[in-house]
Amino acid sequence: MKLAVTAVAISALSPAADAFAPSSAFNGARMASVKNTRSSTSAVEMNVSDDFKKAAAGALAVFAGLSLFTSAPSEAVTRDTLDALSYTQVKGTGLANRCPEVRGEDTISVGGGSEIIDMCIEPKQFQVLSRVARGGKMVPQMIDTKLMTRETYTLYGIEGNFGNKDGKLTFEEKDGIDYAATTIQSNYERIPFLFTVKDLVAKASEGGNQVKPGFQMGGGFRTPSYRTGLFLDPKGRGGSTGYDMAVALPGLQSGVEGDAELFKENNKVFDVTDGNIEFEVNKVDKEAGEIGGVFVSKQKGDTDMGSKVPKDILVKGIFYARIE
Repeated sequence: MKLAVTAVAISALSPAADAFAPSSAFNGARMASVKNTRSSTSAVEMNVSDDFKKAAAGALAVFAGLSLFTSAPSEAVTRDTLDALSYTQVKGTGLANRCPEVRGEDTISVGGGSEIIDMCIEPKQFQVLSRVARGGKMVPQMIDTKLMTRETYTLYGIEGNFGNKDGKLTFEEKDGIDYAATTIQSNYERIPFLFTVKDLVAKASEGGNQVKPGFQMGGGFRTPSYRTGLFLDPKGRGGSTGYDMAVALPGLQSGVEGDAELFKENNKVFDVTDGNIEFEVNKVDKEAGEIGGVFVSKQKGDTDMGSKVPKDILVKGIFYARIE
């Protein structure tokens, strides 16, 4: 029954529109799946619609109630458990890629000058927008992918101001390990992207200053280019260094039309696109100031420095944070 409900939630999130195998924890979690446009240097734009925000809120409510989505109490890895382990005990186990889990259903009242620290965001499932055959037509749909990255895709140590702003609790991300280069595979195609929450401003869905189970917040963030200006492609071309043309193909880059055919490949740009993320808290430990829950994030994939159209990627998982 729970899996059926999860399937409904996933379909609601779809727009109307083994190199390295994942860990067993990742595979288990896959069974229980969980707006403003900024211009970039190549005018790549991402438009996160209100439909996503509404659908994400509904899906978060479903995921928060699924016991399959979190570890059993006997298997839960709390912050105290992780802090008690040495480097050699953690090395090679995958624990460094896991977020601590929270126990309790308390309520925390947020006062002035509060911060969120040690925030951890752990993906459990990656989906990509693709076109699938349905009723004799090709329609857009979010489909599951295979993770190709080692266990280094979790964000950690994120911190920022957390307080009442315009009547609602608002989190403004300032620092931390807030990006992770990740690659997924769909239909034999490798899709690199920068999983991130850079410059996130997440606002609570309702007014007040209390954080308790059911508390939701969300907002937009920026997704930097997967590669930097110093990256050189196989022909030695780069954004801020290297050649400005494919030296081995002069015939295609001369004449009346110049390098029209290879313009995007030759002119590298640092694209910055927009993303959106929604959180829901389902566990609160008032004494330790800890909160935990689930998230749904939507962002763009890599543009190969301006030469490709980025794909829409949906990421679902769990998060942990401390309020102080």
